[in-house]
Amino acid sequence: MKLRLRIWRQSGADAKGRMVSYELDDVSEDASFLEMLDVLNERLIAEGEDPVAFDHDCREGICGACSLVIDGQPHGPQAATTTCQLHMRQFKDGDSIDVEPWRAGAFPVIKDLVVDRSAFDRIIQAGGYISAPTGTAPDAHAVPIPKQDADAAFSAAACIGCGACVAACPNGSGMLFMAAKMAHLGLVPQGQPERSTRVLGMVAAHDDAGFGGCTNVGECAAACPKEIGLDVIGQLNRDFRKAAIRAA
Repeated sequence: MKLRLRIWRQSGADAKGRMVSYELDDVSEDASFLEMLDVLNERLIAEGEDPVAFDHDCREGICGACSLVIDGQPHGPQAATTTCQLHMRQFKDGDSIDVEPWRAGAFPVIKDLVVDRSAFDRIIQAGGYISAPTGTAPDAHAVPIPKQDADAAFSAAACIGCGACVAACPNGSGMLFMAAKMAHLGLVPQGQPERSTRVLGMVAAHDDAGFGGCTNVGECAAACPKEIGLDVIGQLNRDFRKAAIRAA
């Protein structure tokens, strides 16, 4: 298929960016979106031009590295799919596709489509560690956990930290990411000792990093490639209120 790409190009964090158009012919519908960008970059390098910088790693929808806004949608038009797992059969011959980086104050652009997501690392660091005894691993049935809690914790732990929730949120909030990281520990016994200090520390780090506040718009859950729901944000709010009262 033949495509027209409009890609955000920005040479550095302090440089002025702009949308640049490229034409691509003979794009295979079986290629992934990132493979299509690889083809473009091979051509640009052969022509002596600077290739388009974009984040990627596993290309299996697991690592959370890929981070593109495609036609205004984080990760593109296919629901519950990361950019690396998005294939060109989702587009039509002759389509014009806009490709931009995550747009959020807490995610400054480094170059082209690459943004600095280290704010997420600082939130995780602020959460600290869980208390765990040393020694051999306990038997799987040593700590009984209700199946409903185990299932909810497992769903929250599916978060890959890609930042699509932030890019989709009109406030640039990282609440879904933060809530998922807290829920998968807060719902199991191993996460209880630090539950209060964890939520206070992570919320403070979230706000210090420049993320916006949550107003329950729901765009974050709609954009999440792992389909994490808004219920984890409700759990975070409950935990925060309890912890703040205890700390007062």
